[in-house]
Amino acid sequence: MADYKHPCMYCERFIPADSRICPYCGSHDPFVRRCPKCRNPVEADYARCPGCGFLLRVICPYCGQETFTGNQCDHCKGRLTVRCSNPKCGYEQYPASEKCIKCNKPLR
Repeated sequence: MADYKHPCMYCERFIPADSRICPYCGSHDPFVRRCPKCRNPVEADYARCPGCGFLLRVICPYCGQETFTGNQCDHCKGRLTVRCSNPKCGYEQYPASEKCIKCNKPLR
């Protein structure tokens, strides 16, 4: 049985269908947009998450345009994530809270 690859929705490179992180651009959830707070699937044109009410639109700090709250800006592709300040963790995530969702330490 063939292992078909699918394009990452961020960089459009073909990656294995079971990927949770794109090995080329490092984006999380390369096939489905998810709420950065509750992880429910969402659509790119939603203003708020239907699961938790989290605001899904932000102004990109690089190009100044409104974009979906995700890994990168839909317009300029600038990264919209922060890295955990814990050197043992370093998990990259959207700043949906003040603490890392993986280790619970403060974000930078």
